[in-house]
Amino acid sequence: MTQASFNPPWFVRKDLDGFFGLMIDNLIQLILIVTLCRELIRLPDNYIFGKILPGAAMSILVGNFFYAWQARRLARETGREDVTALPYGINTVSLFAYVFFIMLPIVQETQDPVWAWKVGLVACFLNGVIEIACAFIAEAVRRVTPRAALLSALAGIAITFISMDFTFKIFAQPLVALVPMAVIFVAYFSHQRLPLGLPGGMVAIAIGTALGWQLGTMDGKAIVTHASLSLPAFTGGSLWEALTHPAFLNYFSVILPMGIFNVVGSLQNIESAEAAGDTFPTFPSLMANGIGSVVAALFGSVFPTTIYIGHPGWKRLGARSGYSALNGVFISVLCLTGTIQSVLGIIPLEAGIGILLYIGIIIVAQSFQETPREHAPAVALGIVPALAGWALLMIETALRAAGTSLFQVGMARFTREGLAVHGMISLERGFIFTSMILSAIGVALIERKFARAAAWALAAALLSAFGVIHAYDLTPGGVGSRFGFMAAPDFLLGYLLLAALFAGFALARGNRRGD
Repeated sequence: MTQASFNPPWFVRKDLDGFFGLMIDNLIQLILIVTLCRELIRLPDNYIFGKILPGAAMSILVGNFFYAWQARRLARETGREDVTALPYGINTVSLFAYVFFIMLPIVQETQDPVWAWKVGLVACFLNGVIEIACAFIAEAVRRVTPRAALLSALAGIAITFISMDFTFKIFAQPLVALVPMAVIFVAYFSHQRLPLGLPGGMVAIAIGTALGWQLGTMDGKAIVTHASLSLPAFTGGSLWEALTHPAFLNYFSVILPMGIFNVVGSLQNIESAEAAGDTFPTFPSLMANGIGSVVAALFGSVFPTTIYIGHPGWKRLGARSGYSALNGVFISVLCLTGTIQSVLGIIPLEAGIGILLYIGIIIVAQSFQETPREHAPAVALGIVPALAGWALLMIETALRAAGTSLFQVGMARFTREGLAVHGMISLERGFIFTSMILSAIGVALIERKFARAAAWALAAALLSAFGVIHAYDLTPGGVGSRFGFMAAPDFLLGYLLLAALFAGFALARGNRRGD
């Protein structure tokens, strides 16, 4: 069979494993949306279930179908049956950023949750526009950035926000979650064939669901819902109203860096897919990502979508293109019918999160396996900023649970106890960029390319100067970014000194070669 005539199957059995994992991940985002918009923003249910979720359904469906088609196209072009689609869904980081730093301040100031929703539409729309614009230059960025720098940031996120978080949830409910986790590990660590050849993810969720109901951890009342069909409706009028109002400019300092942040994250995930064996073109991948967010905003969702971390894990599971398409259909049905909470009323979350833990582990492993062995220290260095981000989240969560905040306690008290919380927060601000830069500097130094190390240090100085990394303000509402010229002058000077140091070594090395 020639490559031109090769027609990969639409669905393989292992797509079920990928579907269950990606579905659980997407489901968590949707639950967060419902909870935060209800409890924090106080947005009426008709906006949540009648506008935001249907808009999210449109973007999730369009994006998942595109990436499924893209994977099938690559499979036909290469004659391979093992091509895995890029995972896709609601952007978690943007979700929290838009809720806490755009919508919540508007509600606190105006007491108008609907206006907060309208400004959120603008934020989502502009995020998509930024991604579309950056698609034209993204490939050049990929070419000059070492693989270690792109993968180490993903490894940091995977070991903290994915692996640690889900491990905590597993060990919080051991009677329900440990056995499903073990089934996943047996199926994919040891590659042991399960009875009847059933997919490991499906078996894990079935066992976890049975245990949850048998042990009485599930409440049958949660299944009952007031489901109703809510079709997507064009919300361009509300978007235009907020876009033409100067008030949204007050939040451009959140919108712009988040858009750039999402572009960088997508680049990292595309690089991760290539390292796993699936080379997708950068331009259409980012363009589709941006279009998905624009579609979301035009049909009522305030939350951008993105290429998810985890492609190597889904590939190891055996998922191909079908898992992406099936996820798009299933999540869209949940959004359009308002039955999200009913699913969690049937399937305990702990039944499926073993899959996500496995995905996190695989991502961390890939960052070391798919980079040159000598670059391993640079990968490890790039993980550190994500650890700072996760540690800060843990501190803030603990303080909120205690009825206080970092602002109320004061940073001096932590310093007296030996915790350099200022350094932690500084490292957490823009940590994906910092991770890339530190790792890239590490690679350059390992290869004795001191001029390149100096260039990366200058990039860090520039980002520090405008507050993209390291700069912050401590407020009663939490840690906020500080943008503007000379936002982090100490880091600007520090990185300039690093650049000078590396440039000196480059010059000295050049002179020695000249001799």
